[in-house]
Amino acid sequence: MTTAYITHPRYTEHHLAGHPEHAGRIRAIWKLLDDTGLSARMHRHQPEMVSEDHILTVHSSALLETMHWMEDTQQDNIYLDNSTYANHTSYAIARLAAGGVLMATDEVLSGRADNALAVVRPPGHHAMRDHAMGFCILGNVPIAVRHAQKHYGMKRVMVIDYDVHHGNGTEAMFYEDPDVLFISTHQYPFYPGTGDLTDIGNGEARGTTLNIPLSAGHSDESFAAIYEQVVWPAARRFQPEVIFVSAGFDSHWTDPLASMRLSLTGYAHLTRELIRMAAELCGGKIIFALEGGYHLDALSYGIANIAHALLGDDTVLDPLGKAPTISIKQDVKPLISRLRHIHNIS
Repeated sequence: MTTAYITHPRYTEHHLAGHPEHAGRIRAIWKLLDDTGLSARMHRHQPEMVSEDHILTVHSSALLETMHWMEDTQQDNIYLDNSTYANHTSYAIARLAAGGVLMATDEVLSGRADNALAVVRPPGHHAMRDHAMGFCILGNVPIAVRHAQKHYGMKRVMVIDYDVHHGNGTEAMFYEDPDVLFISTHQYPFYPGTGDLTDIGNGEARGTTLNIPLSAGHSDESFAAIYEQVVWPAARRFQPEVIFVSAGFDSHWTDPLASMRLSLTGYAHLTRELIRMAAELCGGKIIFALEGGYHLDALSYGIANIAHALLGDDTVLDPLGKAPTISIKQDVKPLISRLRHIHNIS
């Protein structure tokens, strides 16, 4: 099994001390992948900056004007919205992040790698067509999806987002594209306030957005049931030619920004289900791209478990264990029933 591992040392240049999305996140991942020997077992590549032509496949020229202004000011600690910081190099680093997911796509779809892991930052799934949002500057996965469609002729692309926050930017970019199945599990109501289960796409794309909004407190059992009873049948019906995963680890029970109760073992189960989907449906072609996750151990071990799974190992690392026991457990059955009705899953 050949796994492409895409990352770049310059990702640490986008940094603001005290902000949840800081450079220490990726340093923790790099250290654990090196310490466990996982990085040495993957085929490591450094990406180039994505071209502005690629950016314009999902973003507007207005966004580029903002980015160029930001570079020209040569100032640090600019806020592009109430949560998204930038410095004078952040646009370049965001282009390297999008370039990392694009390179991962090239490695897999060219046949040079069986699968890929893009450890990139800043994240991308909140980035909107014409503005940065929610720690995200460019739509890393959407840019790569458009590349897969245009350069490799992919007719059916599946994007699944298991970050705790709804991937509103990714959804918006594909909301009217029937050739992209977007599936998101997310805490709801929660930032960014989108992702209702009745938001299912527009026009010919009705049904190719599948939002799975979860109230706070759902744990491994709920997510496993959702994948078995909703995600699997939706994927089999769609028959993707390639799968992209927006991999955020802020649904872990230790995360300081959210209130879900997934464990690392639960996350590893979802990862392995997606790899199994790719093996069954699209010749194993799957690309994982880093999104959120703000507890450094949960984040770094979560990414290490993706690497183990992509390499075909049985190993699952979970030094944090299960969430502490609570007296009231969330019942996911009513939500699954509604989802199966709305999306006509028999």
